[in-house]
Amino acid sequence: MRPPSNSPTSGFCRDCLTLQRERVARCHACGSPRLIRHDELYALHLAHIDCDAFYAAVEKRDNPALRDKPVIIGGGTRGVVSTACYIARIKGVRSAMPMFKALEACPEAIVIKPDMEKYVRVGREVRQMMEALTPLVEPLSIDEAFLDLSGTEALHGRPPALVLGHFSQQVEKEIGISVSVGLSYCKFLAKVASDLRKPRGFAVIGEAEALEFLAGQPVSLIWGVGKAFNAVLERDGIRTIGQLQRMEQTDLMRRYGTMGQRLYRLSRGEDVRRVSSDREAKSVSAETTFDTDLSRADDLVPVLRALSEKVSRRLKKHGVAGRTVVLKLKTSDFKTRTRNRALSDPTQLAERMFQTGLDMLRHEMDGTRFRLLGIGVSDLADSSRADPPDLVDVRGGKAAKAEGAVDRLREKFGNTIVETGYTFGRPRNGRPPRTE
Repeated sequence: MRPPSNSPTSGFCRDCLTLQRERVARCHACGSPRLIRHDELYALHLAHIDCDAFYAAVEKRDNPALRDKPVIIGGGTRGVVSTACYIARIKGVRSAMPMFKALEACPEAIVIKPDMEKYVRVGREVRQMMEALTPLVEPLSIDEAFLDLSGTEALHGRPPALVLGHFSQQVEKEIGISVSVGLSYCKFLAKVASDLRKPRGFAVIGEAEALEFLAGQPVSLIWGVGKAFNAVLERDGIRTIGQLQRMEQTDLMRRYGTMGQRLYRLSRGEDVRRVSSDREAKSVSAETTFDTDLSRADDLVPVLRALSEKVSRRLKKHGVAGRTVVLKLKTSDFKTRTRNRALSDPTQLAERMFQTGLDMLRHEMDGTRFRLLGIGVSDLADSSRADPPDLVDVRGGKAAKAEGAVDRLREKFGNTIVETGYTFGRPRNGRPPRTE
């Protein structure tokens, strides 16, 4: 199946993959209206694949009774929305929305607590199917990745566009969820394209149309332009990418530094980043949202200790360590505080993370009530460099040995066989007792 790469009328049916060489409204083989055509369709090879409403889709797959109902994946009335199905999104529910607002928008929604173990398992199944297409797969998260299919036509006997069409069908048939595909000549526009026709989308942005397509888009479409920077650009009168296209690079860099260079290049569809299959995690962390806002050390410190132990277990399991300890807090009015402290050496130890995080936490406990607490490490390194013996702090070495002994006991008998004074008696649901 080798269609001509330069035919402006060539395309294929997304349901039966039959080639379409005439501009018709429906597939001449199966009658489906899901036809994909583009002048550069068979010349492009860089894709972004995104699972549609992933967590909710997995839950609906496993419980067909939920199929036509609004479903929200999230944690209780005090948590936030992790994922909302498209039925709930029509009602105004969005990811990261506070749960109480989501339920105001869609009171009939069915709320399901996240089952991360299951989602990770399904995500790995999708990833394995991607890796069967090309060795150049760059995961961005559990449910999305970039793929570079250049040079794979001889292997698959068809161009990347048709390979991706077949892949979409396979995921639906074999895994039971749907994906959206963006196909382009660079990573930036491939990711933009995957969002254009969700769910079950397949969109193409070619090089010839890039400038015109981008000109009418808001500047927030550009990777790296979040709410805060978007407000800065709007204050400066810049609202569309077309305005950026008319500006000089030197002017943008003078105003916005290195971000100005990114604005200049991406506004013109210039993105030279390659798909990297050896992408590594940049941080390891754990956090929890409280049922009730907390401000007292007696409530916050045990949570910090438990989260430090959780991060420590993950680091040891994956053979990595972190040099920078990161404390995350979210206040009752949803403002986030992030505090960082660099260590002299990378660490895997719960005690070291906890003590560093505790020192930072004490500076924040001024009566402020918090709804979320998290701890983690960044600046990751191989575990062989972690926690070297300290000739000055002999107690630190003893503490490391004691923690190793506790780890071995927990590995054999479970995580609750040994508890510290900080966590002893805490409820097993990962949250401190409710306060009045």
